[in-house]
This record gives sequence, structure tokens and C-alpha cells, in this order.
Amino acid sequence: MPHVITSPCIGVKDQSCTEVCPVECIYDGGDMYLIHPDECIDCGACVPACPVSAIFPEEDVPGAETEFIVKNRAFFGL
Repeated sequence: MPHVITSPCIGVKDQSCTEVCPVECIYDGGDMYLIHPDECIDCGACVPACPVSAIFPEEDVPGAETEFIVKNRAFFGL
């Protein structure tokens, strides 16, 4: 999973990230957006577009936010 959306997205769901994603791999997950790990091409376009700084490369997800790696995978059945 190249990029992961974390807790700052919850309840905000600004669509800036979805608008810049060239492969449309960001999906509405209810209370937040989620990135499909098999569709993401690791371009990073979503990172600077996020107004709440909620998107990180998987290896850079802050320790307190690592549960969102699992949440993203589980949402897509992976």
C-alpha cells in the first residue's frame, strides 16, 4: 500500500485528493476517504492536495496512526 489516509480525514472528507488522483484509487469509506492499495501507483499527487495533512506513504505513517494501514486494507478486503 503506497499511501494511507489517516485520522485527520475523519469527518472532513475534502475532495481535493480525489480530484488530483490520476488513477482514481481514492474511495469514499463512509466517515473518511480510503486509498485502494492495489490501484495506487505511488505518484504522491494526493499528499500535497490534502488540506488536513492526512495522507502518508505507508512507511511514514505516524506511530499513533498505524491502525489506518489495517483499516485501509480491510475496507478493500485485503
